[in-house]
Amino acid sequence: MPDRIDAVMQQDFLSFSPETPIREAVAALVARDVSAAPVVGADGGLLGILTQRDCFRPALNASYYQQWSGTVADYHSSEVETLDAGDDFVMAGQAFVDRPYRAYPVLRGGRLVGMLHRGDLLAALLENG
Repeated sequence: MPDRIDAVMQQDFLSFSPETPIREAVAALVARDVSAAPVVGADGGLLGILTQRDCFRPALNASYYQQWSGTVADYHSSEVETLDAGDDFVMAGQAFVDRPYRAYPVLRGGRLVGMLHRGDLLAALLENG
């Protein structure tokens, strides 16, 4: 029975550079049906996270002004909470209980290695419980 989040995290995950046009990022989040994606620098380092919630301001502006403007850098959250790949299910589950986030970037040795979405952990807990 796997009990570490690296067994259930998504290793093939959507990510954005700060220069990605915001309309393109919103479209990607919607197409992939994910609530959030990490924002990474050229070196692969984690710079922040872009959530669906972050996308409402540019989407509403685009609706009103009939045009999209800006990049991911203009809208992403630079303060991001992360989980460690070695964290166990209970620790990760408690993070979802304690905070309103739907997904967490997962780090190993300070390097971004995956994304853990709330539904993926819940499914693993259901399967293992």
